[in-house]
Amino acid sequence: MSKGALASSKPLALVSAPGADAAAPAPLYAQIKEALRSRILDGTYQPHEQMPSEADMMAAFGVSRITVRQALNDLQNEGLIFRIHGKGTFVSKPKAFQDLGRLQGFGEAMRQMGYETFARVLSLRTVTPSAQVAEKLHLPKRAKVTELQRVRFLNREPISLDVTWVPTSIGQRLVKEDMASRDVFVILENDYGIALGHAELQIGSTLADESLAAPLKVEEGSPVLFIERTTHTADGAPIDYEHLYYRGDAFQYKVRVDRVPVSERAS
Repeated sequence: MSKGALASSKPLALVSAPGADAAAPAPLYAQIKEALRSRILDGTYQPHEQMPSEADMMAAFGVSRITVRQALNDLQNEGLIFRIHGKGTFVSKPKAFQDLGRLQGFGEAMRQMGYETFARVLSLRTVTPSAQVAEKLHLPKRAKVTELQRVRFLNREPISLDVTWVPTSIGQRLVKEDMASRDVFVILENDYGIALGHAELQIGSTLADESLAAPLKVEEGSPVLFIERTTHTADGAPIDYEHLYYRGDAFQYKVRVDRVPVSERAS
């Protein structure tokens, strides 16, 4: 949406906004932040819609302008809203995310969350693997691999550059598949009857060089999330090795971590 369209939108109304409670343990600005935050996350306030004015929030919550601005500053720091000078405050488009606790292909995970996703295949070819790729896939000497390069799109915007290596026994079959709309994982399990077991991931960051900036439509030097993933079959054999480069401004991974029970902790 253009800035002109944003400027012409009408500010959102505060729906049954309760006054902030000065006697509550949480500071007033934190109460307001959480009230607004919940409306953004539950969809009451949609991406690119204009937030209520500071004056409306002051009246609705019964607080000062300083308190309202502190709440808005926190929301802006979280990436939930953004400001355009002279026009107002608007709801940001939230980052898409994938749960690290589940082994899923990107398209598989995003479609379950209601996102439109597809890929543009850059190349699908047989190559001589690097020493690292050969080691990860447990390949014999002089073995070839199939290399697949794709740009993944989310809601029609480029989100990642994926480089995938698989044994040629799999790759020769992938050549016949629609890799623009299907995930390798889904094809392996549903079409080829290969049960997947687990994956090993390493997560890091890098800066976009020319080879990343162009397909991802970001400036050179922009932060990029880098994922190295080796996927194994249910029998434990490595079958898919990937380098995944995600736009740092548009995607994130999430994971739930449970506390180790007291009985299992080292003394």
